[in-house]
Amino acid sequence: MRIGFDAKRLFNNFTGLGNHSRTTIDILTAEFPEHEYWLYTPKVRLNGMTLPYMGKKGCHVVQPHGVMRGGAWRTYGLVNEMRGDGIELFHGLSNEMPVGLFHSGIASVVTIHDVAFRTFPDMYHWHDRKIYNAKWQYACNHADRIVCISECTKRDVLEYYNVPERKVEVVYQPANPIYYSPTEKSESPSYMLYVGSVNSRKNLLGVVKAMELMPKDLQIPLVVVGGGGSYKQIVKQYAAEHGMEHLLIWPEMVDNVELKRLYTNALLFVYPSFYEGFGLPVVEALLSGCPVVTSNVSSLPEAGGPFSLKADPNSPEDICNQMVKLLTNEELRKQNIEGGRAYAMDTFGPKRLARQLMGVYKRTL
Repeated sequence: MRIGFDAKRLFNNFTGLGNHSRTTIDILTAEFPEHEYWLYTPKVRLNGMTLPYMGKKGCHVVQPHGVMRGGAWRTYGLVNEMRGDGIELFHGLSNEMPVGLFHSGIASVVTIHDVAFRTFPDMYHWHDRKIYNAKWQYACNHADRIVCISECTKRDVLEYYNVPERKVEVVYQPANPIYYSPTEKSESPSYMLYVGSVNSRKNLLGVVKAMELMPKDLQIPLVVVGGGGSYKQIVKQYAAEHGMEHLLIWPEMVDNVELKRLYTNALLFVYPSFYEGFGLPVVEALLSGCPVVTSNVSSLPEAGGPFSLKADPNSPEDICNQMVKLLTNEELRKQNIEGGRAYAMDTFGPKRLARQLMGVYKRTL
C-alpha cells in the first residue's frame, strides 16, 4: 500500500504535533515495512530529529517542485501530487486535510488531537480560533475516517463537529521509543517533576499552591520542564511572594535522554491539567517508572490508568493530598510504579498502536 502523510509537522515542529508525527511513522515502518510511506512537506528543517527520515527505509520525502509553494501547495496542490505518486490513502496527522481530496479516489484519514481552542478559548486569539475551527470542521466533514487520540477527544469531536460516530475511532498516541526501555535509577537529590507547556490550561500554579499546603518536610523541589510566557511569570511571582522561589527549578534545553533520566529519578510526577487531548507526559512518566498524580477530568484518567492518583485540578487541597500520599506511602508508591508501567506498556505499546492504526487504514480503503 502507498500511504501519504501530511509531514509538515514532522519536519518543522519539535514538540507535541511534530513528536506525534515522528513516532507515528516510526511505529508504522517498524511494524509494517512492506508498505510505502510518502511524507509530504512544504519545507524541511534538518536537525537531529528530522535527518533520520530523509533516508528512512520505505519512506519517500516529497517537497514542492513546481510553481506552487509553501502553505498553498500543502492545501491546494497536494491532491494532484499524490495522484501522480499513486497514493491509495492519505493521513492528515495534525487536524487538517488538503482541499480537493474528497471524491479524488484517494481514501482519507485525519487525526484530531484536541479542541482546546474551544474548551479554553481565553488562551487563543479570536482570529486563530476562527481559523482553527474552520480547518477542524472541514477535516471532520471531508475525511473518510477520523482518528482521535483519546476517548475524551472523541467526545469533543462528536459534540462540536456533528459527525456520525461510526466514522470516528480512537487510537492512542505513542511515546518516543526511548521510553519503552527501562533506565536504571541513579543517586540524585530528591525532587518532583512537571513536564509540559507552562500555561493556564496545564495548571502549574495549582501545583505550586498544593506544594505550599504540604508539610514542610515534604516540600522538596519541583523541576519544571517546559516553556511559557505570561502565565510562567504569574507562577514565578506567586512563588516569590510566598517564599517558594527556591523550590522551583527551571532547566534550559532538555532532550529525550535527559528527560527520561528526570522521569526515572523523580520521586513524583505531578500533572493536574484542566484539559488534554491525550496527556503524553503522564504516559512517559508511567513508562519511566515514576509515580503519577494527575487530574480526574478530560483525558487524564485514560492516560494515567487505574494506578495513578487523580485529583480535582480546581482544588490545591486535593492535589496536595494525593501528592502527600505518594510521597509517604511506600506500598502505594510501589503499586503506582509497577502497575502504572504495566498499564502503559500494554495500553500504549507501539506494536499495539501500529496495528490499530493500520486497521483503521484497511477499514477506510
